[in-house]
Amino acid sequence: MAGNEHDVNRSARSGRFVKESTTKREPRTTTTEHVGKSHGDREVHRSTSTGRFVKKTTTELHPSTTETQRV
Repeated sequence: MAGNEHDVNRSARSGRFVKESTTKREPRTTTTEHVGKSHGDREVHRSTSTGRFVKKTTTELHPSTTETQRV
């Protein structure tokens, strides 16, 4: 279903969803992710408690409190 595919914007600091206008105003601290049927080939790593982005090494050291997503 192509209708389920869309882009979402997140703060890289808090992991919370933000408006597109925030992404345009603060491009260094926000990210746009494509969600839906097909996934991209880029991996991102997040803390499951805060939603913040973390490094791959953090994910390897703390697998129970982090997650890896393909965007």
